[in-house]
Order: sequence, then C-alpha cells, then structure tokens
Amino acid sequence: MSTPQTSEIVARCQALYEDLNFTAAREWKEAEPGRKVIGFMPIYIPREIIHAAGMLPLGILGGGDQLEVIHGDAYYQSYICRIPRSTIELGVSGRLDFVDGMLFPSICDVIRNLSGMWKVMFPGVYSKYFDVPQNYEDEVGGRFYVNEMAEFRRDLEEMAGRKITDDDLRRSIGLYNRNRRLIRELYALRARTPWKAPAAEVYLVVRAGLVLPVEEHSALLEQYIAAAEAEDRPIRDNCRIVLTGMFCEQPPLNLIKSLELAGCYIVDDDLLLVTRWLIDDVPLDGDPLHNLSQAFLHQSESTAAKYEPDQEEKGKFLVRAVKRTGAEGVIFAAPSFCDPALLDRPMLQNVLTRANIPFIAFKYAENSGQMQPIREQAGTFADSIKLWSAA
Repeated sequence: MSTPQTSEIVARCQALYEDLNFTAAREWKEAEPGRKVIGFMPIYIPREIIHAAGMLPLGILGGGDQLEVIHGDAYYQSYICRIPRSTIELGVSGRLDFVDGMLFPSICDVIRNLSGMWKVMFPGVYSKYFDVPQNYEDEVGGRFYVNEMAEFRRDLEEMAGRKITDDDLRRSIGLYNRNRRLIRELYALRARTPWKAPAAEVYLVVRAGLVLPVEEHSALLEQYIAAAEAEDRPIRDNCRIVLTGMFCEQPPLNLIKSLELAGCYIVDDDLLLVTRWLIDDVPLDGDPLHNLSQAFLHQSESTAAKYEPDQEEKGKFLVRAVKRTGAEGVIFAAPSFCDPALLDRPMLQNVLTRANIPFIAFKYAENSGQMQPIREQAGTFADSIKLWSAA
C-alpha cells in the first residue's frame, strides 16, 4: 500500500475541519451499540480518562468562520469573545445532539458561565466544569487535582456502566503519550524545515486529533510526517516567528495562511494546547491519576492559559521557545476580549524586550473575514526583522 501524499492527508483533515456536523464522531458512535461521546472545550482535559472509559473525547472549538451565529448572540453580551456564542449555536442548532456529555475546563469566567448555561439548556446531557489546580504544591494542588479526576472517573463509570481500572488508564495514557510524542516530532520538523510543513497544514493535521480516536490520529500523524519529510518544497525568504495567544478561541484558517504569505514562517505556537499540554511522557508505573496530576503540575506548557506561581516564568518559557526554534520574533495574536491572553501580554512583552526579541500584537475573532490589515502588519514586521538583522 502506497504512502499517502501530503495533499491527500491535508484534504482529509480539511474536510474534518469544515464538518460542523461532526460526521466522523457520529459514525464512530453509531458503529457499535452503547458507545458514548464526551465533548470538551479547548485548553486542557485529561482525555485519557475518557478514552479509558471506552468513550470518544470530542474537541468543540466553536463554529469558526463557517457558522452564522443567530441564537447564540441572545445568550451573551457583545463585549465578550465569540467562542461561547458559536458553541451555543452549535448546541441549539442540533449539531451536538449526539454528544453524551460536555466538559468546560477552567479557562476563564466566560467558559465557567457557559458550563452552567449548558446544564440549564441541555438538562439531559452530562455537563461538568472541570477545574484544575491554582496551587502547584504536590500536597495542595496535586491532591486537589487527583480528587477532581477521581470524581470525573466515577461519573464516567456511572455513564459507562462499568469500572475504569488502573490498567485501563495506563493503556490510554500510553496511547496519548505516543500521540504527544508524534506531535512534538511534527513541531520539531516544522521548526527545522518550516517550508516542508506549512503552519496551516500542521494546524489541520493536529486539529484532526480532536475528532478522531487517538489510535487513528497517531497513524495519520505518522503518515503526514513521513510524507512531509519526503516531499520537496520551495524555500521562501521568510523570517521565523513564534505565534502566541491563540490557546482558546481558534483563528480562521486564512489568518494562519496569511501570516505565512506575508513572509513569516510559524515555527512554534500555542494553538490546540490540549493536544500537547503535557510536554513529556506520563509514567505508566504506579497510580495513573497521581501520574497525570504530577505531569500537569511539573511537565506542562507555561502559557496564558495556565496559572503560574512565578509570574515571569511564562515570559521565560516564551523566550526558551524562541531560542529552541531559532525564531527571530514573536507575534501576539489574541481573540478580542480574551482576558487571559490580553492580561498576560504586557508581562510577556517586558520579558521579550529585556531579551531583545522583537514582537508585534493584534487581535482577531474566530470569524474574522478581513485578512489584509493583518497580512500587511505581519509583512511589515517580517521586512523589519530582515532589514535590522541584515544591518
């Protein structure tokens, strides 16, 4: 059997991206009696527990620029981000009528409110606000997080009608460890040779993992990495940048494409953090919930989506990303009204300034249609980096 070309793989991922009826997840559920699907908002959810219950974790990332929000605007003010409104639109329009549960991780107050709203609007669907530690001491935040996951485990056991054993969890952790390793390998490939793995393609390939079973997604990642490494593509005279601030409401795909067309190779980002929140393998020996808790506390991405006891650590983490990937600058792109991203931005920019790393900033919405101003701003930024680095 021949290896698929990158174009074939990306076309499949693009179809999954555009399908707001979640056909792949519906077909997975209908394939066997008793299967259940648990939806979750972005950032971080321990998908291993859902998988160990025999259920499909389904990432819900709003409606993007394909969905007209009609009903959703009636539930939220105009001065908040768009993702909760478009998520409600997905719900009331019946696009999520096959989902057996919804998880709302602790991103911000808006998502906390959405979790309560979901319980009122869809009382027959399991709904949980999934909290994570704000204290990173093992005996405080660690113990809290183990208890939070244990409660979630019991809820899923009740839904599944069976116990979720530690061995079930270890098998699932092993599968997600492999998936995260492959995503790290893909990101490393892009950092080395960004012309071989364009950012828009990488985004689509990684995002496919939010609707596919993890086993299937890992096979797809392997196929894309092999095809991308083997394919010759032209090298452009682009500058290398790190893109940050996009951890929750996702940008339109055309925004990512516009940045590269403007002369920027994206060599690192904080898109789709749930797929690589944990930056190292979770140990398989011992108590699996304890291991997941320790990984969250001590082996996780340090971004605006996470509380950080050391207020400067996020800036240092960003500087390390710049140096690790050979980036020449940083682009801050935050959704309009995104408090976590916009409140952290000044602190991150101060750290970059001290490290002599250039940056620019802009805002977007998931349904942004006009890309020309963003493209012009990014193009000017890329040109200035080339000009001053040459000088």
